[in-house]
Amino acid sequence: MQEKTKRIIKEDIDVIRAYADAFDVEMPDLDENGEVVGLPAPYPREVAGVVRSGYRIYELGRKARESGIPAQNPILGRNTAEETLKESLEMYAYPEKFDTTVFHFVHSEATRHIDPLKGRELIEQSRGKGGITPKGEREFIQMGGGSRHPVRINATGDTPHISIINALIAGFDGTDIGPVIHVHFGGRGIHDYKTKVVNGYKALQVCAENNIYVQLDSHKHLNNIGGTDGMALAMCLLAEGLAIHAGLPKELSAIQMNISGINMFQDLAVMRVFREVCWSNGLIVVPETFQNPPGDLIAEAAHFARMAVNAKLGGANFYRPKAAESVGIPTGDSMGRAIWGTQNVFDSVYTVDIEDSRIQERKEQIIDEALAVLEACLHLEPNSLSTQDITPEFWRQWTDDELIDLIVNGGKSGILDCPRAGGWDLKRHVRVNRDKDGIKRYVPGYTPLGVDETRMTLTAEEVEVIADVKPTRKEKIVLATVGADAHVVGINTVREAFVKAGYDVVYLRGMNLPETVAEVAAEVGATAVGVSNLLGLGITLFPRVSEKLEALGLRDKVVCFAGGRIAEKEEEHAMYEKKIREEGTDFISVDNFFGPESKPEECVAWVSEEIKRRGLEK
Repeated sequence: MQEKTKRIIKEDIDVIRAYADAFDVEMPDLDENGEVVGLPAPYPREVAGVVRSGYRIYELGRKARESGIPAQNPILGRNTAEETLKESLEMYAYPEKFDTTVFHFVHSEATRHIDPLKGRELIEQSRGKGGITPKGEREFIQMGGGSRHPVRINATGDTPHISIINALIAGFDGTDIGPVIHVHFGGRGIHDYKTKVVNGYKALQVCAENNIYVQLDSHKHLNNIGGTDGMALAMCLLAEGLAIHAGLPKELSAIQMNISGINMFQDLAVMRVFREVCWSNGLIVVPETFQNPPGDLIAEAAHFARMAVNAKLGGANFYRPKAAESVGIPTGDSMGRAIWGTQNVFDSVYTVDIEDSRIQERKEQIIDEALAVLEACLHLEPNSLSTQDITPEFWRQWTDDELIDLIVNGGKSGILDCPRAGGWDLKRHVRVNRDKDGIKRYVPGYTPLGVDETRMTLTAEEVEVIADVKPTRKEKIVLATVGADAHVVGINTVREAFVKAGYDVVYLRGMNLPETVAEVAAEVGATAVGVSNLLGLGITLFPRVSEKLEALGLRDKVVCFAGGRIAEKEEEHAMYEKKIREEGTDFISVDNFFGPESKPEECVAWVSEEIKRRGLEK
């Protein structure tokens, strides 16, 4: 039993030992004969008085499809097990009022996304932020977490298979390893693209042998970084090919996807395509959050309610309610209220089958785009593939290594691409435009490389492409996230605004040591440095950028600004906002701070004026 899991443990024993040391948990190891010890039995297995298994989640999703009301998939996790349990119990009180079981996504500490052999310093400086720790997972289960409401953990990142082994020990029924093969790390650029795909495949093998429910891959993640629906479908199908090779049952596989609520026909088309074409049994629908929701939380509830309506009409198995989106990790009570409101939407919306030619037309566009990408990635003849061909037997025509190599080469060659691809060895050639109808379409001339442009959905709107704009100003701007922060969408938007304004931008992407950012600024002769963190770590990390600039004798010659969330948790947010209003930004050692509702243009304008005011123009 568990032969693949044991083989993976043997192959990666150095990483596992580093994980055990970095996170202070007992992990499987090798005995004097080189055999694996300390690996618990696969699910179903009783942990803390409850029989745990990915099939608990499958059954919840199956019943949701039968009833026509999606099971809710709220996200909530705090820095300690005690705090997570306290807030979770407050959250659980709401669905238990109407005798409903939720599928709890326990928000995990961001440091688990980092390879402990390669990023130990990042782990150490980001401890205890961004959600529950690996050790806290185990304590949370022992204290009663997941007893009625099954739970999953986020294991995506550099070494997802190691985090999943920890989750198996802890007693989590499911995991999120998506995106498996997307051209996206969420900013985690420590490894190259092939390592990402190989480790994602190892994670699938561990889940398959141990009956762990998997959020396999994600339309949402690609949508967040500018990808199209067709590209996301192609990538999710490739991930399913790997899942089939890994032996994962379709009952334990789910695809996550975004809906925006802008265009009902578009949302229904996307959900129907993924339901009809994908092999995975489950559909986890998440409301899109990149629409600048109203700052008032009651108004914000209405913003997310329109997406909940579409999720129900689209037949989602699971739906993630949103609470306090703009201010970090919510309290259990605010998330509970979001569950309550979402359930009211589900109970009050009459289910109808909406048929419209625009839905069918959009479905056909998404499918044709995905098939064109797959044909190019898999080296098949153009127009030779149909959705009926994509069966488990179809994927088995390649060996494991052959399929992995095709995917990796597809990513590196620009076939699998999106505007904000995260890997350092990826193309980032494509450009898209979100048209007024809410659909992302390619800009002509900027479609995926090696794919027939006539089969890509193209925008007819006028789009200004700034990718190849040469700097018109001599000043250089260094931009980066600091600490174990996987969020790069915001700083990418800021980067684009500075490029458009004519600045020479040096972009370090995600997960940097503060001192490294300052050193790069010194090396390139930067006039300004912008850093971001969304985990509440800016209080300690932003000053280290300034301190290093000071040590290099550059602090008075460099404008230093920051962005992101002021605090990790909902209840801390207002306190820091008030402190900045009353005292300024000296306590975080930057010249200005741009929070969640700031516009990129405001940031550029202020930096330009500050450079001029301080006489730093070149």
